[in-house]
Amino acid sequence: MTFGFAPSSATSISAFSTPPGGADSVNRLARMLEPAEWASAGIPLLRSPREVVSGLHSRHRPTPATAVVAVLDHEERLTASASFTRRDTVAADGWDFRNALLAHLRRVIPHDLRRRTPVRTAVLLYCRDGDERWTEEDGAWMWGLRDACTLHGLRCGAYITLTGGGWQVLGEGRGGRRPSSLSEPAPLADLVTDQQPALTRTGGGSAQALRRSAAR
Repeated sequence: MTFGFAPSSATSISAFSTPPGGADSVNRLARMLEPAEWASAGIPLLRSPREVVSGLHSRHRPTPATAVVAVLDHEERLTASASFTRRDTVAADGWDFRNALLAHLRRVIPHDLRRRTPVRTAVLLYCRDGDERWTEEDGAWMWGLRDACTLHGLRCGAYITLTGGGWQVLGEGRGGRRPSSLSEPAPLADLVTDQQPALTRTGGGSAQALRRSAAR
């Protein structure tokens, strides 16, 4: 799984500083990616997207407004993951989303900035209301995931939405009806094999970190 992004200008700015010019609507629009931009970036295809989605759904049991960021190794095995919720009252801004994702990645897995080429890939599953069509909120999460990966030395992987109608890998056109935000998670024991490494997971109180970063 390989691909590259041009370094973001945000990499030279503190990850938790206030964006220049304030969080007005014009700046927020600049901090999102549309499906065409995302598709043209060369995001690596997941070999088994349903398995990845089902695994994260079972481990984190996301409800609407829950984000699950996961790190996969070169064989697409889950290395670490974290889940948190965002406040619906805060406008969708890629800057805030990037800060939240980066904070959780730092908690669950060491960075790979010393490597010349990233060997691990981060994917994002976001559970939300609505249908599978792209929204500006999705665009902000895409921008945030890309920058968080750059700052943590990871490859930027798939962005997946989970809604009442099922799951969708945006920019690829691949999806399915199950799991969905309404379905019961499969038993975790059915998904774990002896070949999978131990996982790191956070949740619950970690949602406060998103609220703090989003408030800035």
